Amino acid sequence: MAKILFVLTGADHWTLSDGSTHTTGYWAEEFLAPYTALTEAGHEIVVATPAGTVPPVDQVSLTADSNGGQAEADKVAAAIAAAPELQQPIRIADAVLGDYAAVYYPGGHGAMEDLPTDQSSGELLTATLSSGKPLAIVCHGPAAILAAKNSDGTSPFTGYRLTGFTNDEETAAGFAPKAPWLLQDRLVALGADFREAAPFAPHIEVDRNLYTGQNPASSAALAAELVKALA
Repeated sequence: MAKILFVLTGADHWTLSDGSTHTTGYWAEEFLAPYTALTEAGHEIVVATPAGTVPPVDQVSLTADSNGGQAEADKVAAAIAAAPELQQPIRIADAVLGDYAAVYYPGGHGAMEDLPTDQSSGELLTATLSSGKPLAIVCHGPAAILAAKNSDGTSPFTGYRLTGFTNDEETAAGFAPKAPWLLQDRLVALGADFREAAPFAPHIEVDRNLYTGQNPASSAALAAELVKALA
């Protein structure tokens, strides 16, 4: 029916405040829930990463603890392995917005490493927001917003109601003391109207054509909103 661009991190690590690195990537559920919902609705998915490299999945997101048991973890891992789009990414710089009906950014801590400074991603975000096409972003994916600039240097996301991985969630995950910066703080500093729900509870915000989700548990609800927007 329509082509949807999925923009994923190409980073397999996140550099912490002390210079050490945390092995990471994209979060499996945040790719898989929207991927499943959109492909089942008949849409085509194209994956893009900064350098056109195969995006690394955060191995923690494939564990039994992250998926409510080993049986479900095995299903998630099999589904990730069976998604051919993940093996055939394009470069973000080569993506032509006119080819796509919507753009979606999954999260994972890898998104904190490369997307905040990726100029091509920033330009894509700015253009998508301006186009009126659905732009969906979840969890740490909003880190990419930091690279989006208007011609005068301001953020196009200033004044938008949105959500993302919160300071409380980063604290609960054990990374807040190690992080070089916190996503919620940066989004608030941009002038975004940041909204949060209880840690790790599903929570989405929709403001004009911007659809955001707070955490991995918000992926399915965000996907459902995106499917409705494309109907």
